[in-house]
Amino acid sequence: MAYQTIKTFYANKNIFLTGGSGFVGVSYIEKVLRSMPDVGDIFILLRPRKGQGIQERLDAIKNNSVFDVIKASEGSDVLLNKIKPVCGDISEEKLGLSDNDFSILCDHVNIVVHCAATLDFETDLKTAITINLMGTKRIVELSKQMKHLQCLLHVSSAYVNSNKNYAMEKIYDAPANYNDIINYALTMDTDKLNSSAEKIMGDHINTYTFTKALAEHVVNDAKNDIRTCIVRPSMIVASWKEPVEGWTVSKNGPQGFIMGASKGVVRRLPVNQSLIYDYIPVDVVINTIIAGTWFSAQLPKNTPTVDGQTPIFHCTTSTCNPFRWKDISSILTTTLHKYPIRGAVWYPNIKFLPNLFMYWISSAIFHFIPAYILDFVTKISGGRPILVRLHKNVNRSLSKLAPFIFNEWKFDNARTLRLQEELSVDDQSVFYIDPTSLNWTPYFINLTLGVRKYLHKESDKTMKQALKKDFFLFIANGGVQLSIVIGIWYLSSFITGTPMLANFWAAFIPIIFGYFF
Repeated sequence: MAYQTIKTFYANKNIFLTGGSGFVGVSYIEKVLRSMPDVGDIFILLRPRKGQGIQERLDAIKNNSVFDVIKASEGSDVLLNKIKPVCGDISEEKLGLSDNDFSILCDHVNIVVHCAATLDFETDLKTAITINLMGTKRIVELSKQMKHLQCLLHVSSAYVNSNKNYAMEKIYDAPANYNDIINYALTMDTDKLNSSAEKIMGDHINTYTFTKALAEHVVNDAKNDIRTCIVRPSMIVASWKEPVEGWTVSKNGPQGFIMGASKGVVRRLPVNQSLIYDYIPVDVVINTIIAGTWFSAQLPKNTPTVDGQTPIFHCTTSTCNPFRWKDISSILTTTLHKYPIRGAVWYPNIKFLPNLFMYWISSAIFHFIPAYILDFVTKISGGRPILVRLHKNVNRSLSKLAPFIFNEWKFDNARTLRLQEELSVDDQSVFYIDPTSLNWTPYFINLTLGVRKYLHKESDKTMKQALKKDFFLFIANGGVQLSIVIGIWYLSSFITGTPMLANFWAAFIPIIFGYFF
């Protein structure tokens, strides 16, 4: 198709964004403002919370590190002033909008980007239906009333098809009738609904994938009334290139465990290093959202769909640039020591274990025993002990995450790769959506540096002190390990009543255990 360029298309367009305070939301705002300064206003749906009004929440968003590049350029105030807060709540009728705000959106918005969702895999079914399914339905209903709407883009998830080993860029049969599920949420007792979750969800892994799958059908059913598009990211991780390499504010997935590993408190993880894990950088996701909107908005009026469905774009790497932990595990610990953090509490050493059984055993030794000791020291020092509670929460979450950790999915992204070819040469450079050239080793080094800077909030100025502390912790860690070996050796000799040299084998017990666990 002979389309106008993306920048031309977005000029003077007003955007309505949900989920604007989240990882994807702030990344989207930043990219649109930085790359397309001629865009109109960006209305973001915000709800007051924790004593903060929407203006205070907007100020917090503008203070996000994602905007550092924009703030370093001229005219940043003009750009940031294009962000307009709208008071509302995705879980309320009519999104909780005032009549005035409702009218403004209906009269002025050209593009809707729906990112808001509950991402908690432990969320009960009632909450997931209210936010992920009913919230999407409310967005569709509002979009239908917008006088100048050109596209509604819905951010879904590749894992809506986690009940399939291989998924194409199409909408599969619904796991249930979404109107029936909404009716359950409105009429059934909450406890009864939640207790019936497994029966209702069928072969879906959790409430998140189930309700997000149904939400896609809500969007698809609107395809003949408004232009629609769905983008399905896999696990979204730190930026590849923009706004800077390794930028992140998300603690999900690899960023979370690297954050814990760099502090020395997460030392073991259950991971099958031979499986393909589908990770996608956040900047690629944002570019796909921008390009997907552009594509769908310009489809011919008589055929506003692709193969009779809302256009679907997979933001994934499993089929075009597969990632396996075995390819980078050897450099991960090295990177943690090359770029340590000053706030480390123990010497970092991360090891992957192939199943949960081995992890539980190892966790008891390498996580909980040190956690109880450090929490005791913290408590008597007047601090707040948190490590035991942290590891209990991690272990509880791992039980829920096990299907994602020990299963492999492949998501076909041929249509998304073709979308890259539809772009002009300039747009292909600015709005890159093809991840096949991503080199995972330098990427994860940059991600580790991003975790250090943006999650641990340690600048380059702390590196010299951090390296000194890392060396001190190395000596201390070695001393503790040696003490354990000698202690077990001596204890064995004492119990058996034989000389230590006759029980030299006992010294190998902790060494062998540490090798396997």
